[in-house]
This record gives sequence, C-alpha cells and structure tokens, in this order.
Amino acid sequence: MSANVVPGQASGYEAYEAAGELLRALSAPIRVAIVAELGGGERCVHELVEKLGAPQPLVSQHLRVLRGAGVVRGARRGREIAYSLVDEHVAHIVADAVSHAREAT
Repeated sequence: MSANVVPGQASGYEAYEAAGELLRALSAPIRVAIVAELGGGERCVHELVEKLGAPQPLVSQHLRVLRGAGVVRGARRGREIAYSLVDEHVAHIVADAVSHAREAT
C-alpha cells in the first residue's frame, strides 16, 4: 500500500467514479432540494412534502433514489420514516452548487 492511500477511502479513478455516482444521484432538482432540506436535520416525508410543495409520491420516489445511492438513510419513528443525510459533506456540496447557480443568474 502506498503512503498516500488512506484505508477505507477511494483513490485514483475510484474516487472519480464515486463522485460521479454522487452527482448522478443529485441530478434531479427535487433531489437537490431534498438534500438541502435534510442539511438542516432529520425530516419525515410529510415535512418534505410541505416544505417543497411537491406531491408525496414524487418525494418518496426521489428519497428511494437517494437512499439507494447511499446519500440518505431512513429511521422508523412510529408510523413514519425520518430521513437524514448519511454524510453532512453532501449538504455542503449542494449549498455550494446552489450558491454558485444563484451567482451565475
């Protein structure tokens, strides 16, 4: 193992592949909005629906995509599932991207 390789972290092209997968998971505007909301803490589906003004089936569908990509996780809270970010760095990536987009317009 080389001195520059940290165990558990992707190196070289693997890191680019992982970044590509993350960006692919964030390729829909509603998913960006969901991640931005979850950057403020854990939310249930009904809270995301209310905040985003999107239909519940649509929000649930995109949460499934984000969950499948390892971006969010869900934890049962009684009858509901509360979603949170797996890695807070993703919220920073989204915040930077949104800030950049606002500056560009």
